[in-house]
Amino acid sequence: MKTKQLVVLGVALAAALGLAGVARNMMMRPAPKMAANIVIQKVPTIDVLVANESIPMGSSLKITRLAWEEWPQTSLRESFITRQKNPDALEEYSKQIARSSFFEGEPIRAQKLVKSDSGYLSAILPAGKRAVAVRIQAETSAGGFILPNDHVDVIMSYKGKKKNEWVTDTILTNVRVLAIDQLVEEKDGEKFQVGETATLELTADQAEILTVSKQISNNRLTLALRSVADSNPALTGGAGHLIEEQKQPKTRGTIRIVRYGQTEEIKVKHKQ
Repeated sequence: MKTKQLVVLGVALAAALGLAGVARNMMMRPAPKMAANIVIQKVPTIDVLVANESIPMGSSLKITRLAWEEWPQTSLRESFITRQKNPDALEEYSKQIARSSFFEGEPIRAQKLVKSDSGYLSAILPAGKRAVAVRIQAETSAGGFILPNDHVDVIMSYKGKKKNEWVTDTILTNVRVLAIDQLVEEKDGEKFQVGETATLELTADQAEILTVSKQISNNRLTLALRSVADSNPALTGGAGHLIEEQKQPKTRGTIRIVRYGQTEEIKVKHKQ
């Protein structure tokens, strides 16, 4: 046999032996293990009453502002309101008022609520302050965007001395809004919204100024919303001239009348 043929035969034999070894190793290799199934254990949950949206302090908890949300039982707090213990909580708490603000998704706590008829304002009113309500409309309250804890200026409008003359006067500046509530009336068995009331936090003098202004302007009062940057409580003020004359000693035998922003004294004759 020629040398060339022997070389070819040797190479072929070596290749055959190599393939046989590879096949043998593949047959002896253990089958890959199947990945173990990952079992995800569901955490036990319970329905908790939460704020469905941000709820400002002093506003009503309407039913649309509340919702049930699944909450891990391991994170449950005793103060949380659960559907298991109180299935009617949505209806029950929708008639209450927020003593402090809630963030969206925050669990509702009874300690942060107060019933609308249980003296909520007196609970949050600082010492020396007064709460006075003002009737407003959307067009007189920044389009209805004024919320509790905002600061506003109160502007009075009244008729001047001249015909068709109207005068405006800023009577209160930088006063805090304690609450906003809807004013509803019933007619022919149907209820309809006729406006809102804004309850303002005032000093004793400011309360008098507002009371006098209501009479002068026939309740033509407008609330002007202030920027947060201008809401420094130290900057609050009022039109003191409206009550300075009222506090002066009255002359005996006279009656002081305020009409259209003007003060008039009428002498009264006493019968002898």
